[in-house]
Amino acid sequence: MSASFRAPVGTHDVLAPQSALWEGLIATFADFAYRYGFTLALTPMFEEIGVFNRGIGEHSDVATKEMYVFQDRGERTYALRPEGTASVVRAFVQHQPTTPYKAWYVTPAFRYERPQAGRYRQHHQLGVEAIGSDDPALDVEVITLAWRFYQALGLTRIRLLLNSMGHVECRARYVAVLRAHLEEHRSQLCDEHATTWSQNPLRVLDCKRDACIGVINDGPLLPDFLCADCAAHFAAVRSALSDLGIDSTLEPRLVRGFDYYTRTTFEFVADALGNAQNAIGGGGRYDGLSEQLGGKPVGGVGFGSGIERLLLAREAEGLTGNLINRTIDIFVVDTTGDDVATVLVDDLRARGYAVERGFDGRSMKSQMKVADRSGAALALLVGPQEVAADEITIRELRSDDFDRAQLRVARDELWTVLRERLNK
Repeated sequence: MSASFRAPVGTHDVLAPQSALWEGLIATFADFAYRYGFTLALTPMFEEIGVFNRGIGEHSDVATKEMYVFQDRGERTYALRPEGTASVVRAFVQHQPTTPYKAWYVTPAFRYERPQAGRYRQHHQLGVEAIGSDDPALDVEVITLAWRFYQALGLTRIRLLLNSMGHVECRARYVAVLRAHLEEHRSQLCDEHATTWSQNPLRVLDCKRDACIGVINDGPLLPDFLCADCAAHFAAVRSALSDLGIDSTLEPRLVRGFDYYTRTTFEFVADALGNAQNAIGGGGRYDGLSEQLGGKPVGGVGFGSGIERLLLAREAEGLTGNLINRTIDIFVVDTTGDDVATVLVDDLRARGYAVERGFDGRSMKSQMKVADRSGAALALLVGPQEVAADEITIRELRSDDFDRAQLRVARDELWTVLRERLNK
């Protein structure tokens, strides 16, 4: 007998009842996106490799170590999506929708990295992108959407970290000073960055090792090199967030790891996770990305959150309940062997009830066990006696009231009783 197949390393199956948590989380996010004027965007899971290389940087760790790259039968080189932003911006450039274009997405993303809690080689992201405006109010709207969404999930131990990457010119001034600082202290850097710091000094800011953190903390800070326009933009973002009652912490080392970021960058961390891998979402501005992908030079801002990480954060705060109600209303138990139950179930569902039923001609006792496990509020019993009398037996499955426990009603009275028992 051959061995059974299993999900690939770094992936995972999501089945009921856990899938109900995913459904509720996504539905909650979709509702928030709608309130903020974002429409759903669906883009391919793979793109020409240049879409990602130009956006996130062809020398970044994601591009060089983590992307899934392949050639198709036409010898074209593609990559599986490692993040959500680049594909949406590519679609914006291709289709040229009216600006500001505001899109939300939910998608699998792929990174070849060591699997760990909440981080998989195929993980799942949801996020928004707002393209076509330089207004700092748009930054605030995106950050606020994320903050209110996390609140709606019940999360309370969340912190917002803020920084500004500046634009190309002021960031270049900072990089020059940073490079000189790193060269002077290169012997103190971690093993990885001791030899790679000169390729992109900003990568060292993202390092979580104590050696690099110590060097960076003693070096120049990016916000000190912002030009007047970038400083004013950042001040406007921080002021508006304060007016909304959203606390933020300036984090000068925050660079988010992708080359496309400009000006506002931000990250949300969940203290309940209690370790270095406590980021649950983040994003920022990418004012040059549209032009890099062949479009007009327009501003853009967005954020993304990993679904697995969000669910871990909820669990860490003791939040395990579903965000939406997905219980079964009625379970139909059929012992006739005819199509009576089939017709009844279809009628019930057409009237808006969530309905399950017994199959395979099982006994009344067996079907009632399944009905009880289903979580249904009511069981409707259909047997030869009920069919002969054109009646239905209603049995309460979740009530201790003996007088309501079981009732036999005429078929044409069923809907009135159901409305009273189920309030719908």
